[in-house]
Amino acid sequence: MNILLITPPFTQLNTPYPATTVLKGFLNPYHTVFQCDLGIELINRIFTQKSLSELGLPKEYQETVEAAIRFLQGKDKTLATRIANETLLPQGARFKNVADLDWAFGTSGMDDRAKHLATLYIEDIADFIRKKKAPNFDLIRYAEQISLFAPTFDSLQKELEKSNTLIDKWMLELLDEQIRNSNPQLVGLSVPFPGCLYAALKCMQYIKEKYPEIKTAMGGGYANTELRSLTDKRLFSYADYLLLDDGELPLLRLTEYLENRCSEKELVRCFYLKNEELCYSGNDTENIAFKDLPAPDFSGLPVDKYLSLVELTNPMHKLWTDGFWNKMTVAHGCYWAKCAFCDTTLDYISRYETPTAQQVVDKMESILQQTQQSGFHFTDEALPPKLLGEIAEEILKRKLVVSFWGNIRFERAYTQELCELLSKAGCVAVSGGLEVASDRLLKLMNKGVSLEQAAKSCQNFTDSGIMVHAYLMYGFPSESLQETIDSLEVVRQMFELGLIQSAFWHRYAMTIHSPSGKNPESVCAKRINEKLNPFANNGVDFSDSQQPDLNALGKGLSKAVYNFMHGIGFEFPLQEWFPIKIPRTTVKRNYVEQQISCKTRH
Repeated sequence: MNILLITPPFTQLNTPYPATTVLKGFLNPYHTVFQCDLGIELINRIFTQKSLSELGLPKEYQETVEAAIRFLQGKDKTLATRIANETLLPQGARFKNVADLDWAFGTSGMDDRAKHLATLYIEDIADFIRKKKAPNFDLIRYAEQISLFAPTFDSLQKELEKSNTLIDKWMLELLDEQIRNSNPQLVGLSVPFPGCLYAALKCMQYIKEKYPEIKTAMGGGYANTELRSLTDKRLFSYADYLLLDDGELPLLRLTEYLENRCSEKELVRCFYLKNEELCYSGNDTENIAFKDLPAPDFSGLPVDKYLSLVELTNPMHKLWTDGFWNKMTVAHGCYWAKCAFCDTTLDYISRYETPTAQQVVDKMESILQQTQQSGFHFTDEALPPKLLGEIAEEILKRKLVVSFWGNIRFERAYTQELCELLSKAGCVAVSGGLEVASDRLLKLMNKGVSLEQAAKSCQNFTDSGIMVHAYLMYGFPSESLQETIDSLEVVRQMFELGLIQSAFWHRYAMTIHSPSGKNPESVCAKRINEKLNPFANNGVDFSDSQQPDLNALGKGLSKAVYNFMHGIGFEFPLQEWFPIKIPRTTVKRNYVEQQISCKTRH
């Protein structure tokens, strides 16, 4: 059987999303498998002189777009000087609020400065397309507003029934080319985010109309979190099958079913229609052991077409979007899997399995040979520190020159010795959930980490030359305004001491798959609506007795951290960051320094 695996527009523009590479690697022994990142193919179709002419962009954009794309693809680096000195590219609205470029990039950071300006130029074009030609267009969140909160299929159905935009037309032309080249009997589409759902449905709609003999299957992160309790059958006017959780065995079993080699009862985690009735196969616990999975297969993906973007001067965001990172997972699931806010009931977190360090590095070597790129983004929920240390030792043993980064938990296992080992092996950055600087709330969240442990692990990473990004949270049930402000003060001190270099505040959202969503009372909240939606179900409406002005609070927190990342504003009273009245912090000015027993860094 020929299978075509597709990542629909848009995920990231600098590197492929890992689902299709993993599935192709697994399915290769059984079938002829093709893969396509339709997002990067569409971007390369849109950003050409011919396409911008059809879209109605001014001549100055038409004449410079292909040069800008070549530069962002790393194919014409000598353009950096002309772009950086602002003599080549036209400047639209995105340039009005541009950051202080001299501060951000200095006089020697010419390449990064040029990438930032070229990124703004690309975003200006995207803004034009969205305003004039395709209202749902965005570079990484294509029609996300339709899918982000979709309790019913109504809004999606309405959008799908509209005439195709020029962007839709180009996307479907690229899809048709892929189908003609691969002649598939099954097309699988991975939908990791809400911003990929509309495009996936549009593709399946086209296949139903033009290639009715081809079966389609949809899966991915969006399906796994949002569509588990699906009752609306209209989705199956587009998709033939909806698969949940890890896709290896569900896809393999589906191919066996389509080839009449197994029965419906043997399908794995599969929604489908039978006699116009919605059916679900079950077999939820069947899986391929993670240690038995082969290396991801990148063949067929155009490494040279991806763009290195610098949208923001946030160092972690830059790391995320700049450069081709080989995405791979070290271990399956989370070794902690107890945090109250996390989707710990879902398979991708709850089922923890580890391979050996040798198996992990074998996969790294295989991927490195395929892509000729030495950077790795480990996509684990939380990298296991013991296994990570063993991987570092194996990398050094094999004398591999690689760079890697990923998500960790700020815990005591990250000693100075381990962090130095990781740095020596190629670890360049870590991100982790600091969440809130309140031991009371950390305990309520069941985070399993104290403030003291978090501060010391951050110090150990930083002292080893590893950049630290902290995920922060506000609005957790029962969190008082005082606790939020005290958390900001702790974060301020951590920036001032140099323990963290990057951070981002997220507003807490309760999900139905988390311990807090399953039992809101356990975190001092009350669920407002128990009724399930016929289509997407993920967010939980809840009431909280504290209920501060979260919108105003979020703006102030983001503004403060933005300045702290730039090394300024440490001396400002915290009240100055907020448009609302807030209390003074109760945290001592040397609180973090006392936790780590170190001297202030300058």
